[in-house]
Amino acid sequence: MTDTPEPDSAQSSALVKRLPIIVIAVVAVLGAYFLRDYLTFDALAENRESLIAFRDANYLLTVLVFIAIYTVVVAFSLPGATIMTLAGGFLFATFPGFLFNVIAATMGATGIFMAARWGFGKQLGAKLEGSEGIVKKIKDGIDENQWSMLFLIRLVPAVPFFLANLIPAFLEVPLRRFVISTFFGIIPGSVVYTSVGAGLGEVFAAGETPNLGLIFEPHILLPIIGLCVLAVLPIIIKAVRGKKGL
Repeated sequence: MTDTPEPDSAQSSALVKRLPIIVIAVVAVLGAYFLRDYLTFDALAENRESLIAFRDANYLLTVLVFIAIYTVVVAFSLPGATIMTLAGGFLFATFPGFLFNVIAATMGATGIFMAARWGFGKQLGAKLEGSEGIVKKIKDGIDENQWSMLFLIRLVPAVPFFLANLIPAFLEVPLRRFVISTFFGIIPGSVVYTSVGAGLGEVFAAGETPNLGLIFEPHILLPIIGLCVLAVLPIIIKAVRGKKGL
């Protein structure tokens, strides 16, 4: 009589590790469907007076609730991160609004980073490390210039925020390095959008919509490009010196 084979513990362990990122994916899909009419500019405009009244009566509670909601929006990749940034400026002005935005976005990004890294990061990182050719060269280049690359993907407006959270997880970036680069790397963009939110009172009064393309205007974009150049400067210096880089 043969023994009945036990369930594969390795497969069970893999499923448990991937459960957080699976939950995030499911919540993201459900949130995109059910919350699409709530986290919008129109919803913010319609509820502006009640939000201001609640803030004036419960400032600290408003700050805590706002940060909690924003963190959840980012952590679960829900629609409305830009609206939350505008709301931060609308409710709390450019300062300290941008600081609340950066704190919440960093905490949410850290949540999805840890979920992805726990579920896939080590396995994918090992596969990339064991690969050959151009893939291995790219990984080695990123490993040697992690600070520069982390700041660069945060500063460049064209890089989607959720991708900037996932890529470092797959490349085994240390948590501390990810948190620091995220916090400081998103400050420029956050300041711009928070300042737009701070001026929403006039926008609402005029019945208009905010100019979210402001970040691409020369007087805003050029300084950000300058920061991007500073971020890649160590890579350029290494290349000029003949060292291995990207």
